Amino acid sequence: MSALPRWRLEIAEIEFSMIRAQGAGGQNVNKVSNAVHLRFDIQASSLPEECKAQLMEHDDQRISKAGVVIIKAQAHRSLELNKLDAVARLEELIAEAMQVDKPRKATKPTYGSQQRRLAGKVQRSRIKAMRGKISD
Repeated sequence: MSALPRWRLEIAEIEFSMIRAQGAGGQNVNKVSNAVHLRFDIQASSLPEECKAQLMEHDDQRISKAGVVIIKAQAHRSLELNKLDAVARLEELIAEAMQVDKPRKATKPTYGSQQRRLAGKVQRSRIKAMRGKISD
């Protein structure tokens, strides 16, 4: 079994833009931009090519067709905590895309499961036969 390729996220490749958070915020709600939009261009990053390909194929609404990951973080009141949260979610997204599922091994149904399936079919057939017209 091959080991997963190692990847390292470079902070310089991540673009942050500060926006105003939604929801209740008290006195500073209209003055302070505490929410963060994280933008990460997959193709321009220093990730390994295999990692880039798997990330582009990953089915996630945060990845645009152009290959840009956009994450919005606004859970915390602090800008720094929102940045850390966004980076952690990006790392989680990359790790999730890099996971390779084990191939499924085809197995035969057991003798008992085949018998139970056939018994169920016979029972269902009898129930449906009883719904027919009654003949003299």
